[in-house]
Amino acid sequence: MKKQVFIVLFTLLFCTEQSLAQNNLLNAKVPQEIGFQNAEQLTANNTSPIAYGYVDDRDVLWSKTIWEIIDLDERINFPYYYPTINNGYLSTTRQSLFRVLIDNIKAGNITEIYSTSYFNDKLTAEDLEERLESKKLSAVGIEKSNSGEQVTEDDYDIYKIETDKVVQYRIKGTWYVNKRLGELKYRLLGIAPVAPDVSTLSEGPAAMADALVPLFWVWFPDAREALNKSQVFNTRNSSQPITFDNMLNSRRFNSIIYQEENVYEDRAVNQYIYEDALRQLLESERIKSEIRDFEQDLWNN
Repeated sequence: MKKQVFIVLFTLLFCTEQSLAQNNLLNAKVPQEIGFQNAEQLTANNTSPIAYGYVDDRDVLWSKTIWEIIDLDERINFPYYYPTINNGYLSTTRQSLFRVLIDNIKAGNITEIYSTSYFNDKLTAEDLEERLESKKLSAVGIEKSNSGEQVTEDDYDIYKIETDKVVQYRIKGTWYVNKRLGELKYRLLGIAPVAPDVSTLSEGPAAMADALVPLFWVWFPDAREALNKSQVFNTRNSSQPITFDNMLNSRRFNSIIYQEENVYEDRAVNQYIYEDALRQLLESERIKSEIRDFEQDLWNN
């Protein structure tokens, strides 16, 4: 009986995900009907992210906060980077993580935007605009200025941070042991796109590579609702996409720890291991092992 109930529940879940992923592809009579959903389908698919649940401070036996880098050059992290452009051929539901964040910030769906990972300096719309766009006088504009002619807006070159400029994401999260459950858990707290400083976009690739900065930090719990509505291309099964919220919460990415909370004012790994990429990588793995081994030692001892 239990097996039959499990099969029924699995079938319902699978069919729901299938209907969400297909978006009327198999039933469309003309291409314009692809992606169409009736009112009942829209209601069924309008789901909220799974709530984290309340964790009392007294139930946290041990915790460690870490900062990580998600390198978008790694193949496993490609779903966070692509698509870099929307040329009209791709589905309108497919967007890069950066585009999802920016669009929802502009729409007011994500409001908790900060300049640092400590979330103590909130950014305004004007602050964010300065970090994403700059303008400089073009060669023609410089000539006009030098000759005393009036410079107009057309004499400026506009430089913007777009998806293709984002090379990394930095995330901040906490590993903790819930003593009620006896489990090691992870809670994502913040995420930041990393790109060249907007002021260097006019100076060429070399200057851009040396000026990578976090553009802004998003308080992740505030962004979950928006990220849950955005689908990610599933490289293993395109008929069953998943959401950015599920991807990030389930840690479906490869990352390197570059900082952990410590007595030395939370100094980063490269602040005490200088100009040695191999040793910095080994230090990252040491911190990972320390976190992983804590749970095992908890039960072994």
